[in-house]
Amino acid sequence: MPEPNDDRRAIPQQRGILPISRAVLMSEQAKRWTKRYRTEVAASSSSLLSTLVAYPLDSVKTRMQAYKFQSFTDCVRYTYKTEGVHGFWRGVWSPLASITLVRTVSFSIYQKSKHTYDDWIHKATGSSPLVIANTKGALPTLSTVTCFGAAGATAGAVITAIACPFELTKLSAQISVLIAERTKSDSTADETLRRSYNNLGTFRTAQNLVRHRGFKGLYSGFHLHMLRDTIGTGIYFITYESAKQLLANARGNSPTTPLAVVVAGGLCGLVSWACIYPIDSAKSIYQRNCLTSHKDRTKKPKIQFFNPRMYRGLSVSMSRSCVVNAIFFSAFEFTKKRINRLEVDENPFRAAST
Repeated sequence: MPEPNDDRRAIPQQRGILPISRAVLMSEQAKRWTKRYRTEVAASSSSLLSTLVAYPLDSVKTRMQAYKFQSFTDCVRYTYKTEGVHGFWRGVWSPLASITLVRTVSFSIYQKSKHTYDDWIHKATGSSPLVIANTKGALPTLSTVTCFGAAGATAGAVITAIACPFELTKLSAQISVLIAERTKSDSTADETLRRSYNNLGTFRTAQNLVRHRGFKGLYSGFHLHMLRDTIGTGIYFITYESAKQLLANARGNSPTTPLAVVVAGGLCGLVSWACIYPIDSAKSIYQRNCLTSHKDRTKKPKIQFFNPRMYRGLSVSMSRSCVVNAIFFSAFEFTKKRINRLEVDENPFRAAST
């Protein structure tokens, strides 16, 4: 009788070498792959967790930016009254996929950019920012701040091309009910147009945007998005890396100790959002206008750093960002440490190649 197809059967080996099962070989291949792409694996898994936990706060933040509410609790009560608990999680599935993709690619670009800028700075000055940052007792310097800021800005600018359409469809899902309820008094709002976005999924929202505004409609607000992410991501990584270094040095510990990572992760979100929040508000308002009016009548808001209206929802956003980044970086560093501890047995690979 023919032998059954069993993946666990031994791989034939030369005399004197113990046979290796396919299961063992596949296990070691998985370990090798995970170690090779540890940054991407850690970033994607951590992003899923942090996004799911903090999504309701992001939803409330967007609503408060796009429409006027008396307070955070007023927005929460109104959302619950009109949409129920589901309203806080409206449109969550698209961000789970898109934010995970964006964060994974962003961190990959950041890691590569960081080492590239480090090489350039080392050649120009003779000192390595990454060596300084990981030296016990060393303080942040102009070279470390420049390296981390430039790498972060590079990652933020590049990732905008992927993130913009996803973020626009997420915003549409979050405020679709509010668009239907609260733009009746707006003379520039088109009744049929605004209702066409009500309660649509990600794909149908994208189709609607293309139908009304062409392919460029998917990138409505791109200039504001790129400005926000270029500046914000640069500040984000400067704060994270520098705070982690200072906190670790103050206690005489490694920069990746849990306390340093949690505090630095929460702090980088607070500082970056405080700096770029008016840009994000202008983006949200402009994208809302794109969903409620024809492209030839869309109002373009100004970025106003001293206008209180542009800071609506800031406390919610900063709270959300603090929670998201504390969870994200804790999970990220923990996962990377666990992956680094994996031991790959090379014997199965040598045995399989003979």
